[in-house]
Amino acid sequence: MTTPFDPPRPWVTSYAPGVPEDLAPVEGSLLDLVDASARDFPHAPALQFFGRVTDYATLRADIDRAAAGLLARGVRKGDPVAIVLPNCTQHIVAFYAVLRIGAVVVEHNPLYTARELRKQFEDHGAKHAIVWSKVVATVRAFPADLAVSTLVSVDVTTGMPLAMQLALRLPVPKLRESRAQLTERVRGAVEWERIVRHEPLPSSHPRPGADDLAIIQYTSGTTGDPKGAALTHGNLLANAAQARAWTPEVSRGEGTVVYAVLPMFHAYGLTLCLTFAMSQAARLVLFPKFDADMVLAVTRRLPATVLPLVPPIADRLLARAREKGVSLSGTRIGVSGAMALDETLVVPWEQETGGYLVEGYGLSECSPVLIVNPVAENRKAGTIGLPLPGTEVRVADPDDPAHDAAPGEPGELLVRGPQVFGGYYGKPEATAAVFHEDWFRTGDIVTIDADGFVTIVDRIKELIITGGFNVSPTEVEIALRQHPAVVDAAVVGLPSERSGEEVVAAVVVDGDPAFDEQELRAFARRILTPYKVPRRVFVVDDLPRSMIGKVLRRQVRERLLARLSSDQ
Repeated sequence: MTTPFDPPRPWVTSYAPGVPEDLAPVEGSLLDLVDASARDFPHAPALQFFGRVTDYATLRADIDRAAAGLLARGVRKGDPVAIVLPNCTQHIVAFYAVLRIGAVVVEHNPLYTARELRKQFEDHGAKHAIVWSKVVATVRAFPADLAVSTLVSVDVTTGMPLAMQLALRLPVPKLRESRAQLTERVRGAVEWERIVRHEPLPSSHPRPGADDLAIIQYTSGTTGDPKGAALTHGNLLANAAQARAWTPEVSRGEGTVVYAVLPMFHAYGLTLCLTFAMSQAARLVLFPKFDADMVLAVTRRLPATVLPLVPPIADRLLARAREKGVSLSGTRIGVSGAMALDETLVVPWEQETGGYLVEGYGLSECSPVLIVNPVAENRKAGTIGLPLPGTEVRVADPDDPAHDAAPGEPGELLVRGPQVFGGYYGKPEATAAVFHEDWFRTGDIVTIDADGFVTIVDRIKELIITGGFNVSPTEVEIALRQHPAVVDAAVVGLPSERSGEEVVAAVVVDGDPAFDEQELRAFARRILTPYKVPRRVFVVDDLPRSMIGKVLRRQVRERLLARLSSDQ
């Protein structure tokens, strides 16, 4: 069946009341989100970090000062600027300060190993970096051709309340340990405090527009090579507007609370926290990492209006709340993404909170949200929901995307909309490979029912999604093969109640009887971020291969599942 030029959108009839079918084209830049909130709600709380509150007027002033400081250090319009920070007040200020100059934000995981971080710097070539103090030494150790000219060090403890800062300096072993986890002394870098001491950037300084590049968001590919999704201000503004339209019951201004428990270097956390929350003039409560007790301590006094999370976080938060006797009542909207959400979690969550827990779907290339279940009674558990306003989807023949699959039959999900990127940074061939005409090929096999609800059936791409993070099997296999006892390796994802999928490896070894699984995992941990390290290692005699010698990961997965089943 040939694809019509303008495919029908049956899903709009399933939208919740008040959700529009389409949105007006966006204009301006992401800076307008903070400016509007500071204008309309100057004294409303914008950020909360360990109890320290920053209002919107102060946030905007800090952004203008930091922008001036970065400009004085040589950052110019169009320059990529690396941000390597956990969730903290300085992260939000740095993000918008870079954009205020017209420069481009490149987000990074601060827990990456030196090798992983270096690969991304090799790709984007940033000469300016704003990094966590604990990562400064890693960036300074880059080879000369990757050396940054402006290296700004951020001590996240300076964003805490003064009493807490003083307590962390006390000669108490436990407090010293806590401080060591949060910061360390550095040399050879500019302190963040020097950046924000400048006079504010004048309002006359040119501002970026909707078509200007705003961020480079890295996404793992099946090859393991870093690919940066180039997202414009317009892409991100559109996705924030779509999120607002999807939740008309969330009022703008003081009283709306968003929890940043997801890392903001991840596309999901970035959009829901850095852009959506700021556009709603919400109080954004920042958590440097997920800690159930820390979240519950805030929930007691200030329940979340919107809580972006992944199923393992929801599960742990629910279990800990019950264990401690803390009520989750008042948590209005839980938005789950990155992995399948089971109804066995939805039901108790909604009973405990009195709110909703809805599943959504997106990709870094799409800013990232494409499809979400309605925040209403007609949501469908087991589906990823309905396309957002202004988003078009098709279910196409994966071997011939010019043709649609028959109604109700599985096919590859193709999408287009204002949030969909224009391509990968500096990679025209990779960009061409993921587009069919103006439709982005997601690589996921789905079905769409008569009401427009989308269900994921399978994944063409072989990425493993564990705890909400993408893991490239190839990257892990390359690391494992560096071990002297490993002849070959195949890495796959197996179902996990805790994290959606867990990374496991099947390895062929050289027959050394002294081979030790735990030693191999320790070896991998020196190369890879912890969530990429295989949770289990299976020694096998050989790996299934195609006629051209390619390892058939799907068969590896099936064999491991059969092996585990027979062991039970």
